[in-house]
Amino acid sequence: MTKIRIGLAGCGFVSELHMHAYRRVYGVNVEVKAVAARGDHVVEFARRHHIPTAYRSFGDLIADREIDVVDICTPPNLHASMIVEAMQVGKHVICEKPFSGYFGHDGDRAPIGRHVPKARMYQRVLEEMEATRAAINRTGKLFMYAEDWIYAPAVTKTVEMLKATKDKILFMKGEESHSGSHAAHAAQWAMTGGGSLIRMGCHPLSAVLYLKQVEAKARGETIGVASVICDVGNVAACLRPEERTVLKANPVDVEDWGMLSVTFSDGTKAAVFSGDMILGGVRNLIETHTSGGALYANITPNTHMMSYQTSEEKLANVYITEKVDRKTGWQYVCLEEEWTRGYLQEIQDFMECVATGRQPLSDLALAFETIKVNYAGYWAAEEGRRVTL
Repeated sequence: MTKIRIGLAGCGFVSELHMHAYRRVYGVNVEVKAVAARGDHVVEFARRHHIPTAYRSFGDLIADREIDVVDICTPPNLHASMIVEAMQVGKHVICEKPFSGYFGHDGDRAPIGRHVPKARMYQRVLEEMEATRAAINRTGKLFMYAEDWIYAPAVTKTVEMLKATKDKILFMKGEESHSGSHAAHAAQWAMTGGGSLIRMGCHPLSAVLYLKQVEAKARGETIGVASVICDVGNVAACLRPEERTVLKANPVDVEDWGMLSVTFSDGTKAAVFSGDMILGGVRNLIETHTSGGALYANITPNTHMMSYQTSEEKLANVYITEKVDRKTGWQYVCLEEEWTRGYLQEIQDFMECVATGRQPLSDLALAFETIKVNYAGYWAAEEGRRVTL
């Protein structure tokens, strides 16, 4: 069996999750051959994960002729250029969310999140995504969008039941929220392309878009997004410094609260919420209400295991779940978090796609539509009106 050789761009939190998933791939011969990042920590990352080569530049990574797939786990403002550069030299590409965004242009007044009109952002993002999509298609290589929610077991079971019942989805409600990102770039529009709505809300948004297409295919219908309305804000800005001891987010020009409402062409609805001021760990939830029932996908938190503990010190080396600020009291313990949240299944699908040439479940079309709808939401929020797509 031919070995698939991976080159990892970035060595942060998401890279750790991907490395765990690569070690669990079955039926396909996979090796993470190299990792690239600018900081000294890339050497320690490579040593810890037994990766043979550590590069200090993305250019060196994609110049490595032995690498078949480049896995992009860098800050969002680097994604589009890295995708195109890697695919143009013959690599298949996995790219973390978001696929694209508005990160600033010559003449923009800083900080861009406060001064650049969102209508202009929307138009420029569409133009740039079209150019990126065309460049991808010209290469003939696989593009794989690392949207783990599509692969989370609770969502794949929802898909199975929708296919079986062929019921009409009437309303979906999705959320990803937590107490704020620890990454400095998350505070700046020029680095992340937006705030909580694109950084976290892109996950439930991709899920509702995907589930609606599952329904459409099962029922032999054609369904798209007709319009969006949205509201965003900085709700934690009212707090005094001494009241921000637990919340991590400290936005410069991005939102810490967002609510996006989607109306589909069949008249049905979906609501997506994201917030950087929600305590108690990461909330990854999606409800699907149909003509024949209701499906609640509690990715996290869930009740696989609950604990009540009284000593933080004794639990210092015990992992509970992402973004909990303490381990005492009642806790929802996430078992096999990489499996529960879909990272293992995502990488498995991608490696099978490279081995066989088939298209992934999470593909370029989903990546494109997610960003299109998200930026239409930013436009709608700024102008206080419904935006028709």
